[in-house]
Amino acid sequence: MAGAPQVTHYHMKSRSLTRLATLAALALGLAAASHGAAGDATPMAKMPELKRDLTPVNDGKSAVILSYADVLEPVEKEVVSIDSTRTVHEHIQANPLLRQFFGDIPDQDRESKEMGLGSGVIVSSDGYILTNNHVVADADELTVEFSDGRKFPAKVVGADPKTDIAVVKIEATGLPAVTFADSDKLRVGDVVFAVGNPLGVGETVTMGIVSAKGRNNLGILDDDEKGSKGYEDFIQTDAAINMGNSGGALVDAKGRFVGINSAIVSPSRGNIGIGFAVPVNMAANVMKSLIETGTVTRGFLGVLGDTVTPEIAEQVHLPKDANGLIVTDAEADSPADKAGLKRGDVIIAVNGKPIHDQDELRLTISQMAPGTKITLSTARDGKPMELSATLAQISEKPNELLPGVEVGKLTDDVRRHLGIDSRIVGLVVAKVDEKSAYAEDLPQGAVIVEINRSPVDDLAGAKALIHTGHNLLLVYYQGFQRYLVVTKT
Repeated sequence: MAGAPQVTHYHMKSRSLTRLATLAALALGLAAASHGAAGDATPMAKMPELKRDLTPVNDGKSAVILSYADVLEPVEKEVVSIDSTRTVHEHIQANPLLRQFFGDIPDQDRESKEMGLGSGVIVSSDGYILTNNHVVADADELTVEFSDGRKFPAKVVGADPKTDIAVVKIEATGLPAVTFADSDKLRVGDVVFAVGNPLGVGETVTMGIVSAKGRNNLGILDDDEKGSKGYEDFIQTDAAINMGNSGGALVDAKGRFVGINSAIVSPSRGNIGIGFAVPVNMAANVMKSLIETGTVTRGFLGVLGDTVTPEIAEQVHLPKDANGLIVTDAEADSPADKAGLKRGDVIIAVNGKPIHDQDELRLTISQMAPGTKITLSTARDGKPMELSATLAQISEKPNELLPGVEVGKLTDDVRRHLGIDSRIVGLVVAKVDEKSAYAEDLPQGAVIVEINRSPVDDLAGAKALIHTGHNLLLVYYQGFQRYLVVTKT
């Protein structure tokens, strides 16, 4: 449509989205990636002791406040700027017209340096700093600059693209560290301040309120190339956030840390009062795992469901105003299955926290470590039940059968698209990593009909049949079936 604003998600590389807004990642000139590359630290550290004040921000006796200067002065010392440098490699093809006149002119490889700017929050006196993944991703060098002008080289401890959280470390002691609040206690209307280095002008504080909580399904953290979905639970604020604020602090009226400023929605790349911050409770969970293990492992329950509507509630003998998730599938041998969850059960709460939909359940479970024992408050035919489950570890590629080979069900739509005979039954190869050792034998669109002489038509069965060592597969591809041997290491 003529005149409609272009929709772009700015993590250095632009990509079009379908909503009429700009989803701007707020570091200047940085790309989202799986891990920061500045340094190769092998973290086996102990999580530092964090300063916490978990009381509500409002004591019910608030008086008129004329200035927040005393509250914000220490916070300004706890937020830093993060400068990044990354090497960009370009392959430039020679002009075909020039080759006609001057012969075989070789292509050129060009290397350049790209600078980026973001913010970070000091979380411990010994130099741990919390920031966004997209601030440090692919960086060759990182420099942390304090508000008093001091500069320190920094190394990436770990990064998690699915939440856009990263931890960096500098060699320093006696640093001022931010005080953590309980972001779950934030309320819409609470006063908040965004602190960072927008557009490189220097440390800046802006003021607003919490506009909304629990913003998800925005697609900001989704990776379309990898087909993976991020974990979004953003605090929305109208405090002015601009490019360069990424990784900076969102603090409450007591100066306590409640969120990491991460993105904005804007048709012009500038602030229009719609900014998003990662809640500090989520960020702290991710940070703990990154510091102690260098990576993030998430819990897995293995259940799918639909939101309980008044109509569904009535049919399962619950009050019409009941909230919850009605189970549509509990994966075989999953923690949900072992706990006794059945199709038609309603999950009302996890460890006392109410569950309203699938996204909320996924987010809640993802913030727990594998091996965590949880209590599921459920209802079956209107009767309350308490079930116990021990979380497994989620697979980031749940449909992967062999390293780099992801499969899916052979649906009627897939059959029509690929022109596969209705007599062929099996699992279709949906995605293949070009670097996979099986890429040549199992191309995208191939159908795995048998594994070790047993027919397959579901992923769980296929995973049970395939084993370490040599495996005999019957594969259908482009009208022909053939046997091949693949070795799983």
